[in-house]
Amino acid sequence: MKALCVAVAIATVMASSPPVLAASEPPPGAASCSGCHSSGATASVIPRLYGRDAGDIATAMAGFRDGSRPATVMNRIAKGFTDDELRAIAAWLAAQK
Repeated sequence: MKALCVAVAIATVMASSPPVLAASEPPPGAASCSGCHSSGATASVIPRLYGRDAGDIATAMAGFRDGSRPATVMNRIAKGFTDDELRAIAAWLAAQK
């Protein structure tokens, strides 16, 4: 029981902490972005996200989520994330080079 209480306390603290900007491990959801958004220098109509401005990424994701930005797939993907999760993903992507 004590171990469970400690685990819950740690999870609560971690959930309330601000996102880490340059984490070695991506936040939940960020790793799947590179499936379509190449991290390389290949030519594609799908934009590269690594190194882009975090504010621009978060704004685009919020637009996909609320329907103000047209999309084929991103609107469905973005709906699965909270504002905090979107900001954490955007910060992590921006910190990647």
